[in-house]
Amino acid sequence: MSALHPNAWAALWLSAKIAVCALPAYALAAVVLCYALQFGLKRPAWLDALVTVPLVFPPVVIGFGLLWLFGRESLLGQGLQALGIDLIFTFEGLLLAAFLAGLPLAVKTLQTALQTHPRVWHEAALTLGREPRNVYLTVHLPIAMPALLSGLLLALARGMGEVGISLMLGGNILGRTETLSLAIFNTVTAGDYAQAGLLSALLGGFALVLFIAVRVLQNKELAKRDVLHPG
Repeated sequence: MSALHPNAWAALWLSAKIAVCALPAYALAAVVLCYALQFGLKRPAWLDALVTVPLVFPPVVIGFGLLWLFGRESLLGQGLQALGIDLIFTFEGLLLAAFLAGLPLAVKTLQTALQTHPRVWHEAALTLGREPRNVYLTVHLPIAMPALLSGLLLALARGMGEVGISLMLGGNILGRTETLSLAIFNTVTAGDYAQAGLLSALLGGFALVLFIAVRVLQNKELAKRDVLHPG
C-alpha cells in the first residue's frame, strides 16, 4: 500500500489549517449576511447576487479576477502590501479562496431555513419592544441552528475541494501553497496515480463524513419544523 509522500503530508496539514480558520469565518459571515438579506430594512438584491456569484461563475475566472484585483502590481494590492497584507501566493490567499468558494452554501442554507419562519414570530417580538437584531439572535438563529451547522459543513466540504481559485491566488507552490486538492491535481499530472488515489480517498472520506453529518442535521431540522408547524 502506498504511503503519503512528505509533500502530501504538508498539503494535508495546510488544508487542515485552512479548515480550522475558514469554519469560524463561514459562521460569522453567514450570520451577518443572512441578517442583512432576510431582516435588513432594504434587503439588497445586489448583496444576494454577490453572495451567489461563486456558485455560478467558473472558479478559475473568479481566481483570475482576484489575482488582477489583489496582484502586487495593482493599486489595491500595493496598498494592502503597505499594510503588511499579501494575498498572492500566501496562506491568506488560500484561505480567501476557500472562504469565497464555500460561503454561498453557508449563507443560502441558513437563508432558506429562515425563510420558513412565520413572519408573525418576528413581528410579535418587535411589539414586545425587542430590537430586530436581538430577535434575530435570540429567536430565529437558535431555531435555525441545525441549518446553520449544515451550511457550515457544506461550505467546508466545498472549500476543501476548491482548485480554481486556489490555483490562481496560491500559485500551487510545492510544500508552501499546495493544498490537498491541488496535491491530487499535481500527482495525477505527474502520473503518480497510487498517490493520487490515496489523497483522493482522504479528501473523499472527509467529504463523506461531512455529508453524513449534514444528513443528520437536516433530519433534526425537519423534525423541529414538524413540531413548529404541525399538520
